[in-house]
Amino acid sequence: MSERRPAEVFPPGDFIKEELDAREWTQTDLAEILGRPHRVVNEIINGKRAISPETAKGLGEAFGTGAQLWMNLESAYQLAQVKDQDDVVARRASLYSKAPVKEMLRRGWIEPSNSVDVLEKQIVDFFELTRLDEDIRFCAAARQSTSYMDVTPMQCAWIVRAKKLARTIQARHFTPQLLDEGLERLRNLLRSPEEVRHVPRILAESGIRFVVLEPLPQTRIDGVCFWLDDTSPVIALSFRYDRLDWFWFTLGHELQHVKNGDGRERQAQLDTDLVGEQAARTEEKPPSEQEADRFAAQFLIPGRELESFIARVRPLYSKQRILGFAARLNIHPGIVIGQLQRRGEIKYAHNRDMLLKVREYVIGSALTEGWGHFPIVNL
Repeated sequence: MSERRPAEVFPPGDFIKEELDAREWTQTDLAEILGRPHRVVNEIINGKRAISPETAKGLGEAFGTGAQLWMNLESAYQLAQVKDQDDVVARRASLYSKAPVKEMLRRGWIEPSNSVDVLEKQIVDFFELTRLDEDIRFCAAARQSTSYMDVTPMQCAWIVRAKKLARTIQARHFTPQLLDEGLERLRNLLRSPEEVRHVPRILAESGIRFVVLEPLPQTRIDGVCFWLDDTSPVIALSFRYDRLDWFWFTLGHELQHVKNGDGRERQAQLDTDLVGEQAARTEEKPPSEQEADRFAAQFLIPGRELESFIARVRPLYSKQRILGFAARLNIHPGIVIGQLQRRGEIKYAHNRDMLLKVREYVIGSALTEGWGHFPIVNL
């Protein structure tokens, strides 16, 4: 509801004059009553001095009106003197509610400007809207893996940026058969951290565009799955954690979303907190998310193999036993560590030296924005 504004606001001095006339007092009389210099009273009456709380209390006692009346008159008058900014402040507030303007400027997604019109046009264009109050349909039905609420403006901006980057990538037309073939090829990369450099190429040959985008603050994004069209799925990862186990589990989770066609109806499938203590709260997850978690775990280590290992070794998960189990499955031991942590079998500080960093290997072959990397693409 818009604020009602009076047609004209009079200075408090006009009302003081009326009170003096009604009592046949002079300004000198009022100055003596208030115990204030005549000059101060004259300046207040002529609008050259604001009414202070102390003066308001004195006027209230002198005229029997109470101090609040005079404070209200002074506030209303001062507000009326403020130059009308043509709703610039309200429009800026709308922009900052719609989008993380500061972060978008920092990342170079929009250009700085002192004009609210220019900023608004950039925000509308970035989100591919026709007007600012329009819903961002690409994000409207996305869900998080923890609270499953609508995405925040910060998260939505990240998703839209990933979408813009994905449009520049060439990939085959997706088919389920290509995905199945790609999954077999990806499984052969689980042994060595360096092998992750082949992931972007294998995904593109499987019909999936792959993007790496540095996360925005407090978004807790791990990955997202969406579709540019019916034959163009996209997986974008944030590398919120630079760990081998995080990368493979998150990728496997998003691959299941692709396999199910999740995010195909124009809305992105957003995932947060896939790895870590929050990830253990599976009861909060909808069936599609639980299914994606199971697929990712099975993709990395067959369920029966892991159950057998746990039954034989628990609770003595020595490094030597983990190394031996990983070697038998032809996977990196960091993947075993990650899955044992996820199941609560070991603490997150257990054998962290095996959780190797892989982001730089991926960045070397994937379309990446962030961490000092700025792709030269026409967005």
